[in-house]
Amino acid sequence: MYHKRSGKDTCHKIMNTSKIVRNFIVLEGLDGAGTTTQGTLLHQRFLQEGITSILTQEPTKMPIGRLIRSFLKKEYTAAPSTMAHLFASDRNEHLYGPGGILEETAKGSMVISDRYLFSSLAYQSVDCDPAFVEGLNSRFPLPEILIYIDVHPEVGEKRLVSRAEREIYEFEEFQSRVLTNYLRILEEYSGTRMRILRIDGDRSPDWIHDGIWSFIQNFR
Repeated sequence: MYHKRSGKDTCHKIMNTSKIVRNFIVLEGLDGAGTTTQGTLLHQRFLQEGITSILTQEPTKMPIGRLIRSFLKKEYTAAPSTMAHLFASDRNEHLYGPGGILEETAKGSMVISDRYLFSSLAYQSVDCDPAFVEGLNSRFPLPEILIYIDVHPEVGEKRLVSRAEREIYEFEEFQSRVLTNYLRILEEYSGTRMRILRIDGDRSPDWIHDGIWSFIQNFR
């Protein structure tokens, strides 16, 4: 397990690095990395500790998020730029809509999101100009804590093989390109005030959870 803490702001100027949302934790990683598992474990841990916690995800379960899911499941097709717009629109509602991230964190609740804007920067930038994707997401604030679960695309592929149906991004060649983007993103965002943990996703779920919990406890 290895940590990277924030320091001098060297992030790409187009992104909103001035706003950090307290009590907001984001889990990121390739498909099959285990973000959903770790989000569930972290949510349960907060509740066990008597801390109000909300577990959410992107795409959301709201109308735009459900539309995105239909594209991911290949029920419909769309241009890559359309997908980038849809993800940004879903994120906007996720943040600013009724019962959204900002409303809940303002109440003091811990909000854990399985994916956030970093997924757009990593995934949509494979088929779209990265500057275009950054522009769509430039108005969104950063979470207090970003947790990146680090796995190789081959590992994710093995974990996904049991799925009855693959989504449009769930194949190894695409995931390799996503990984390149994630590594660039982690480097760029190391210069923000966000707390960043990059953790070995090859380890057991319990080991990963313990590492995440220990990291979070450093800042509470």
